[in-house]
Amino acid sequence: MLFMDLIRHLSQFLVLAEELHFGNAAARLGLAQPPLSQRIKRLEDELGVKLFERSSRRVTLTAAGRLLVPEAQDLVARAERLRHLVAGSDGEDGTAVRVGVPPDLGGTMLAALIAAYRARLPEVRLSPAEMGTAAQVAALVEGELDVGLVRHPVAAAGLGFGAILTQHPGVLLAESDELAAWATVHLADLAGRALVLSPREAEPGLYDETLACCRRSGFVPADVIAAGTAEFALGLVLSGTAVSFGPPAAPPGTVWRPLAGAPLAWRLSTAWRGKPAPHVEEFAAVALRVLREDAGLVDEGSVPALRVAPRPATGFLA
Repeated sequence: MLFMDLIRHLSQFLVLAEELHFGNAAARLGLAQPPLSQRIKRLEDELGVKLFERSSRRVTLTAAGRLLVPEAQDLVARAERLRHLVAGSDGEDGTAVRVGVPPDLGGTMLAALIAAYRARLPEVRLSPAEMGTAAQVAALVEGELDVGLVRHPVAAAGLGFGAILTQHPGVLLAESDELAAWATVHLADLAGRALVLSPREAEPGLYDETLACCRRSGFVPADVIAAGTAEFALGLVLSGTAVSFGPPAAPPGTVWRPLAGAPLAWRLSTAWRGKPAPHVEEFAAVALRVLREDAGLVDEGSVPALRVAPRPATGFLA
């Protein structure tokens, strides 16, 4: 087994050792379950030991598996440090930081991040890749990204996170929607409407948390439509097919309204594997400042004061 294959398989072993469930571990790694099972089997064959006891009801670590956990953690951390050391050996002019950004970050925000980082470290190049949280987590674990901007909640062994910022989204409606006349909308007022969200496989934590909050607040969407692009989501809203959640922006033909009480809290932070390299720490600091100042995100736990408008007598749920 090649060295980097070994490190990759050890990283996956550590996730499975924490989850003790092939399905959950595969979801965290952004893999299907069969490839994960095959890689663990290959690792066992290479080491000549059985690492997990498998039954129809549970997965447990063997004695050899328990012994391997701390050694695997050390090897994976050392490999990460070695990769950063070698990456910087050609001189600062050749240094690049591979960063994952969510698809809904927006072109203006991406440009602001790149400009702010370039101003702080002009000798380091940002290499951004657009991907959802699940894909970023898998790429971070595999060593294919240096840092990401991920949506919480996130559960992944070996990842560190920067300060968590919060966005309190409002609702985007078609101009023809009855609720467009209101200054403030309650989640329950959206009853009977379909909702467009990013696909669950891209943002599993955010997807589940958003729908759970909607249900608690009296809004059970008539349908949940997965939108992989902002253009598709906007088309659904413009046609009156669905509503969507997001920051205060209203393209022509739509209106944006705040949600009373700011019930939704979308959390975002930087993430990295192991001990962050200096260039990663710099990116985390830059991202924190830009997201606060330019995107209006606030520290976790902060709730904006929203004025609740008088509610017309329409028969919508309170």
